[in-house]
Amino acid sequence: MTGQISYTKCEHEVLPGFRQKINKAESTEDVKKFFVYTAIELLETAFKGKMHFVYEDFALMPQSKSLFFVSERLLLSNEFKSVWNNSDLPRVIHRFAESAIRRYRHLEKHPEKTDAKIRM
Repeated sequence: MTGQISYTKCEHEVLPGFRQKINKAESTEDVKKFFVYTAIELLETAFKGKMHFVYEDFALMPQSKSLFFVSERLLLSNEFKSVWNNSDLPRVIHRFAESAIRRYRHLEKHPEKTDAKIRM
């Protein structure tokens, strides 16, 4: 029986910075951007430089049931697929996506906060 690899330690390393960025997000686009940057940071930590990740590899999808998108380039990579399918990385990124979407929806419901910051 093959054990599952846990990346919870990596999650705890990037979580404080992610929370800080999300809390300071001024728009829904900021939230999407911070989610992607955090996903990349998490995966670069997890893969220890063995793979290169780019901004287009991930996207926050607030209107989708899956909550986030992973590029086909990564999903077709044997190295990525092996780790992705045999670890808790999908759940870790899903937790980041849930947090980001909560903030996204909050900002979406209160556009006056974004508008006020733009006018300053």
